[in-house]
Amino acid sequence: MNNKIGVAVIGAGFWGKNHARVFSELEETELLAVCDINTERARSVAKQFGVEAYINAGRMLKRKDIEAVSVCTWSTSLAKEAMKALKAGKHVLVEKPMAAKPEQAESLIKTAEKEGLHLTVGFLMRFIPGVQYIKKAVENKKIGELVCATAKRVSQWPERIGDIGVVKDLAIHDIDIARYLFGGDPVAVYAKTGNMRHKLFEDYAHIMLTFESGKNAFIESNWLTPYKTRILTVTGSEAIMKLDYITQELTIETAEETVQPRIPWQEPLKLELQHFANCILGKEKPLITGEDGLRALKIAEAALKSSRKGVLVRLK
Repeated sequence: MNNKIGVAVIGAGFWGKNHARVFSELEETELLAVCDINTERARSVAKQFGVEAYINAGRMLKRKDIEAVSVCTWSTSLAKEAMKALKAGKHVLVEKPMAAKPEQAESLIKTAEKEGLHLTVGFLMRFIPGVQYIKKAVENKKIGELVCATAKRVSQWPERIGDIGVVKDLAIHDIDIARYLFGGDPVAVYAKTGNMRHKLFEDYAHIMLTFESGKNAFIESNWLTPYKTRILTVTGSEAIMKLDYITQELTIETAEETVQPRIPWQEPLKLELQHFANCILGKEKPLITGEDGLRALKIAEAALKSSRKGVLVRLK
């Protein structure tokens, strides 16, 4: 018997191609189809993995053997494609930022609940083993009381991006991680964003999130820096933990010593898609829900509003 979940990928660009690769490698899933509005790209990726190519998602979603999809299109069409999949009765992993507007994200959540389908959002960073290590250390107070978190996510402009700015593309990852580590939503957001090289969207952002306890998270994101940096620093009253997202190296500094726990490197996308499959199979409980996607999107919108108006934005 074949107990694999039949899956498909909508959007066969750089990231969609990675989703297709991982789905084809996992024991839990069987990649059946790839869809992209670019015929050549759809055929090329489908051929690479020996599956069927589609340029029309509606046609592909009529297939009964497809039970779940990853939606990896441009940000402005994520919600539309995810909604098509949900209405066709498919479980959905939609890439961040999930939707262009919070109202669209809310509609996706309601539809998934009504149809009894699993909906999750591509917040990949939560699956990096070092982040899980930090989360446990915060919960167990291994670093004392959590004081603040600082994230630096900077690099050159990725040519794949053309329809959103750096806040909803990059900083939203760190917004989600801040929510995850602090165990809730911030009560206020203050941000400064701007554009140095790009006319339509912001290409740098500095965001401060204030939580109920008065503790803060600081996020720096840009598409201007000549080399790629992805760093998370979590400060506690008794220790500081620093994670390099790229190498996955974790450093812990206390008054007595500096240590680097040996945490084997793992591909976060593989962990994320395996978790998605296991949630559908009922083997695991979702680490990320549609609600997480909605809340991160609302905070990103508040950051853009704060910068635009030059004021602190309080969140409900």
